[in-house]
Amino acid sequence: MELVVLSGKGGTGKTTIATALCELNEKVVRVDCDVDAPNLYLYYNGEDIEKKDFFKGKKATIDRSSCVECSKCEEVCRFDAIKDFNIDKFLCEGCGACTHVCEHNSIKLEEEKTAQTFITKLDNGIISRAEMEIGSDGSGLLISDIRKNAKKFNQNKDLVIIDGSPGIGCAVISSITGADMALIVTEPTKSGLEDLKRVVSLCEHFGILTMVCINKYDINEEMSFNIQEFIKAKNMKLVGEIPYDETVVKSINELKPITLYKNSKANEAIQNMWNDIKKLGGI
Repeated sequence: MELVVLSGKGGTGKTTIATALCELNEKVVRVDCDVDAPNLYLYYNGEDIEKKDFFKGKKATIDRSSCVECSKCEEVCRFDAIKDFNIDKFLCEGCGACTHVCEHNSIKLEEEKTAQTFITKLDNGIISRAEMEIGSDGSGLLISDIRKNAKKFNQNKDLVIIDGSPGIGCAVISSITGADMALIVTEPTKSGLEDLKRVVSLCEHFGILTMVCINKYDINEEMSFNIQEFIKAKNMKLVGEIPYDETVVKSINELKPITLYKNSKANEAIQNMWNDIKKLGGI
């Protein structure tokens, strides 16, 4: 069973909630697909038991020893990546046009390392995650690789909880594909509602069981009501309304899951929400 936790934008509390849900299960495989800002691992003291380089696409390189400086490569490059017979790796798109016009075979396309993937061992499971190189993007291929790594180490068929990327882009699509259910974390603001609508539309396209949680619902109860009405119109389930709780700020600063703070109102609401999720998802 795979549960992916999503949000329309960053900062809604998605990772806080994903971490809490992980802590409410004895055995769970954690997958951090928010590769642009991976922070799930920060809550744990684990040991990296696997580390691999991830390659995506290619970049051009010039062998200056055979280059005759004819400038044909610079003329044909549509991305302005070649200047003074040097290639800017951040501008090069790896299209290969420069290799075709170089009569001396001085330009080659080489695979580009864009990230490193990790399997981090914890006391009660693993985290599958990645760290990207500077200037790289969080591609769907990288997300797919992270999820495959998690499955390889999930021999006991434990519950998989995915901390997805915010938004509706390629990385989010790759996070959703093949998952059993989605929990969308939103906030009671106008932008929160509009972002929610976009993520819901994406989940509908993939036909995935979709649930919604309103984080800090009590800071704007009028907007919370509007979100509730939207959820009803979509025949979806509102599984959680988490109140504003300053203890959450404390838990983030101390890098401890909110479930460790027994007097936390947010902790109580998340535990109640998890009971509803288990009933709906058949966990």
